[in-house]
Amino acid sequence: MATLAISPQITTRLPEIRHSSAGDFRQMDDAAIMLELKAGNMAGFDYLVEKYRKPIIHFMYRMVHNQAVSEELAQEVFLRVYRSRETYRAEARFSTWLYRIATNLGVNHARDTRRERSASTIHLDEVDPETGTTPDVADTTIGAETSMLRDERLHAIKQHVLALPERQRMAVLMHKYEGLDYKQIGDVLKLSESATKSLLFRAYQTLRERLKEFV
Repeated sequence: MATLAISPQITTRLPEIRHSSAGDFRQMDDAAIMLELKAGNMAGFDYLVEKYRKPIIHFMYRMVHNQAVSEELAQEVFLRVYRSRETYRAEARFSTWLYRIATNLGVNHARDTRRERSASTIHLDEVDPETGTTPDVADTTIGAETSMLRDERLHAIKQHVLALPERQRMAVLMHKYEGLDYKQIGDVLKLSESATKSLLFRAYQTLRERLKEFV
């Protein structure tokens, strides 16, 4: 019997998604799998959750820096995917549609908790709870002075990324940390590819200018 590869809570909230049919979706396009789900093949939902669960949790974690909240938001993303199955139309890549849902949830969460987060930061360089890695720091042995300079630089990066306008911040997170290309980011933010390139150019230009003392 197919089971969900997400937190136990969702199985109690969505008991009807369990289904005895299990197909091999590995050779299928994600949009085609969603159409299978739309047609009633619930095993397709399990497959998509398994495939995208970790990337979506990582993406949410970059925005909220709270493991419990990132998992809760990721669960909500997949709940929305499931609820939208009957109205889904394969007009864009599934991953684009998925990240658009995630981005909207992340932005809404940030707005709802802005006051609580006023003194917090997006810890882009700290240990990722899923992988145990630090994306911005090379695994090398360094001296105390070098470590202090590195920490100062990373703190500055955090502050300046946080200070970017909302769309620029989201674009940088998707481009640098999620590996999305210009077209995907543009589809998520509902921008043309050229407008997305311009948005990222301005964001990176701002970061370079504000961080020039560390370059």
